[in-house]
Amino acid sequence: MKLLRNAINPFLAATVLTAVLALAVGCASSEEKEKRKEASSLRLFLEQEFDPGDKTTLVPVFRANPVLVRIEKIPFLDEGHLIDAQLVDVVGGFAIVASFDFHGTLVLDNVSNSFRGRRIAIYSMFTDGRWLAAPVINGRVSDGRLVFTPDCTREEAERIVNGLNNVAIKLGNKPKPGKEPKEDNF
Repeated sequence: MKLLRNAINPFLAATVLTAVLALAVGCASSEEKEKRKEASSLRLFLEQEFDPGDKTTLVPVFRANPVLVRIEKIPFLDEGHLIDAQLVDVVGGFAIVASFDFHGTLVLDNVSNSFRGRRIAIYSMFTDGRWLAAPVINGRVSDGRLVFTPDCTREEAERIVNGLNNVAIKLGNKPKPGKEPKEDNF
């Protein structure tokens, strides 16, 4: 039997092919790595009536036609209690859905039940800080999910949602992609 000197070793070929595929699939592009580093904030402020002290301030919400909303200076809820953020399509555009943990759900439930008719001014810091929305509280929000239409482009909304999810992962509120959430055994 003649041996071919120029034949490719099948074992070597399989090893090289496996290594190339592993590098192609396993290595994230620099753009994906940058997206994992993005961070965003989400602060919820309650509308207040006039206060002669220094506990409230006026903020302009909406860029095209600003509406001045008087709010408490301290947010009642922030991204520290966020477990997930999603960008969803709605009639006429898109909306951000912010889902909060148990504490955030209780706070949102309490505020929405106690202060119907007032606004929640929503602020986010992504590439720059901006007031995104000021929805009126029309009813009780007992499921911990705040849905609002932001005053931003779709690309900015995607950046905000991605940054919020990265913060939730970093804080341990959300499992890393591809990992199962830990089960608490009490």
